[in-house]
Amino acid sequence: MNLESQDKTPEQSEILHKHNHGHAHHTHGKDVNSGRLIISIFLNLIITLAEVIGGILSNSLALLSDALHNFSDTASLGISYGARRISKKEADEAKTFGYKRAEIIGAFINLIILVIVSLYLVQEGIHRFFEPEPINGPIMLIVAIIGLIGNFLTAWLLFKGSKENINIRSAYLHILSDTLSSVGVIIASILIMYYQIYIVDTLLTIGIAIYILVESYIMLKETISILMESTPGNLDLEELARDISTIEGVNNIHHIHIWKIDENNTCLEAHIHIDKRDLDDMEQIKGMVKNRLDKHFNIGHSTLEFEFEKCKEDLNGDCVDLIAAED
Repeated sequence: MNLESQDKTPEQSEILHKHNHGHAHHTHGKDVNSGRLIISIFLNLIITLAEVIGGILSNSLALLSDALHNFSDTASLGISYGARRISKKEADEAKTFGYKRAEIIGAFINLIILVIVSLYLVQEGIHRFFEPEPINGPIMLIVAIIGLIGNFLTAWLLFKGSKENINIRSAYLHILSDTLSSVGVIIASILIMYYQIYIVDTLLTIGIAIYILVESYIMLKETISILMESTPGNLDLEELARDISTIEGVNNIHHIHIWKIDENNTCLEAHIHIDKRDLDDMEQIKGMVKNRLDKHFNIGHSTLEFEFEKCKEDLNGDCVDLIAAED
């Protein structure tokens, strides 16, 4: 078979004029999210200070727990900012894939902090349930309104970036939970002021903590999956193998490994079985495979090893007795 002598499909024509290395595209615009993170850090420091003072004056556990949560938010925003700065560094000899995974590590640290804080709030809430104390409703209300305004502004700053980046999303989760917390504290302060229902302060604290735990668990699964280099959940290996095997010249694809560097960049390595008579067309076949992986499966970086005889796999799934041409 000679692919050069046949009529080209659009896919074949494209790869003949383009050497596709499979690297993800990089943008070098202004990092708006980093600037918004800095503003968010200062806003949360102000909120934390106000809630600590207000919590002490009003004797509100909900305010003090929210202040602790806000302080953890400030730390998490700092971690997110630091991780984002590191992730922007160019690849070097020590980190040949670059520093993108720094943001995944930052998100993981933030989520662990959230879990610890939430468990602490549950413990304190249970303690206050059995030993209720009087609370100054008016002070609690004023401080809660200040906290709501600050948290709303911070959530607004981070909302757009949270859709695109798991590191920003973990910080946004901190802030979103605080925004909901502030709304709850306002409602609780009104009930305390007019009806002296002090237990609502405790119930609110436990409710917020449970919400944070549930959201943190969902995001922790995603970050751990990336750190463990798991196959992305949206990819079906059998479907991918069937699709690539339909490319002209490809007998089959096997020994497939797929993992993510971060939430946006997916990598693949695999073995491609072709006939010996197609040796001269190997580069063209490789280009078509890379193009298909990029367009159909959003896999921007692929390393392919070509074989003329399908390899035998050992117990670990590694190929042995190869007659291969490597890429």
